[in-house]
Amino acid sequence: MLNKTVTVLDYGAGNVRSVVNAIRHLGYNVLFVESPYQINDAERLIFPGVGSFGEMVNTLEKKGFIEPLRHYLRSGRPYLGICLGLQALFEESEESPNVSGIGFLRGRVRRLKTDFPIPHIGWNGIKPKKPSVLFNNLKGDEYLYFVHSYVVEPYDSSCILTTTDYGEEFVSAIQSGNVIATQFHPEKSGIVGLRILKNFLSENTVPSMPPHISQKTALAKRIIACMDVRETDKGELVVTKGDQYDVRDIETKEVRVLGKPPELARKYYKEGADEITFLNITGFRNFPLLNMPMIEVLKETSLNVFVPLTIGGGITSYTDGDGREYSALDVASIYFRSGADKVSIGSDAVLITEQFIHYGLRGKTSIEEISRVYGNQAVVISIDPKRQYVASPYSVQHHVIPTHIPGPNGEKYCWFQCTIKGGREPRDIDAITLARVCEELGAGEILLNSIDRDGTNLGFDIELIKAVSENVRIPVIASSGAGGPYHFLEVFTNTQAEAALAAGILHRRQTTIKDIKSYLKGKIAVRFQ
Repeated sequence: MLNKTVTVLDYGAGNVRSVVNAIRHLGYNVLFVESPYQINDAERLIFPGVGSFGEMVNTLEKKGFIEPLRHYLRSGRPYLGICLGLQALFEESEESPNVSGIGFLRGRVRRLKTDFPIPHIGWNGIKPKKPSVLFNNLKGDEYLYFVHSYVVEPYDSSCILTTTDYGEEFVSAIQSGNVIATQFHPEKSGIVGLRILKNFLSENTVPSMPPHISQKTALAKRIIACMDVRETDKGELVVTKGDQYDVRDIETKEVRVLGKPPELARKYYKEGADEITFLNITGFRNFPLLNMPMIEVLKETSLNVFVPLTIGGGITSYTDGDGREYSALDVASIYFRSGADKVSIGSDAVLITEQFIHYGLRGKTSIEEISRVYGNQAVVISIDPKRQYVASPYSVQHHVIPTHIPGPNGEKYCWFQCTIKGGREPRDIDAITLARVCEELGAGEILLNSIDRDGTNLGFDIELIKAVSENVRIPVIASSGAGGPYHFLEVFTNTQAEAALAAGILHRRQTTIKDIKSYLKGKIAVRFQ
């Protein structure tokens, strides 16, 4: 009789809740590892991990988990490692020199060798190399969700289960006996990922090969559904949307209500959204951290939405109404434990960059602290710039570009001024400088908004997105201004953006995720459910 209990090794970093929710969604119970003895007693073990290789190994050593893990892996019982749960199996990692891994497999972990943006974030394919239980009922052309900067390099190629292409062909999964580990995240890969997890957990699944094996895989462009979340005057938490960031109706002066956050997230997930982003534009400063409303939104959403979740707004240090102090890392940690995969930092990133430029201050910023613990792929920088026109490229000490959209006095040049506090306060720093500094400090992705285009339906600011994406090595998400599917083709064709975000046009049903992807099909690589 099949034991319906799955043991999960939760070492305290990242979004384990999504793995647990996926396992329970499939009808299994979860037992968390709290002592080394529970690893020895496990019948099936899943080890999900994100963040830093060194942080992970140090935590495993402190908890006394290393030797029990080695013993379990040698026992031949089923093991599924996810992301760092794959990398932990090897002997060493370039990410953390002089830190030894578990060493179950000979080989090392190294940084991706590619000219493409790093981290490798998004939906890519796999190329199976041998039969596995994971492939049952797969066609072979499915997309799976990746988020990483480092890859494994086994010395014995017989353990390679799949490879994936991203500037180079890298190992994306291994299998040695009943030990299976993936670089991709099944728990964040929608219906396909749930099918892979079910294959691993099911008894007597026969190893197989998919009928189709790609010659080369490619990263799909991501369509992200974004929700601005705030309290109404009646204290209700709702999804809203503004015009040039003003979320109140012109006539009634009340907050526009476009839906409830978890309900809309579930709807967009079913329609094929590649990621869901929540932007908290209220800032619940008087709530003790554990009672913050957005935590409940994340917990409820992650129960049945199996794609990546990003939370923005309020990722900063603060003191609550009871006088208790919290660091930005504390806030991010609670969000990750509640179901978030990434946190988005906005105004704080501008202030941090100003301190870095003027005083060279670094080492203790929220960007560095969060990326050190959870990895740079977990930190998104949300930039809110506004065009400022100038007569010549030498008029200001900022990154100035020639523009095809003349200024009010016919100016042919502009720069993009960063703002804070929801666009209300301009700062003397440009978007390109901000993006570069934040990348240096450890951010893994840029969410690039536009105050000028927000709510206009005129399309993304191509000049802004092109200027920023060509000046950083991390992925850029285009945001603000989309009026229909054509604008997504335009931004993907004319810039290096890896993803594009939609908000108001989805909430008001001007278009749907399916409409956008159907329009892009055959022109741009996109994922369908």
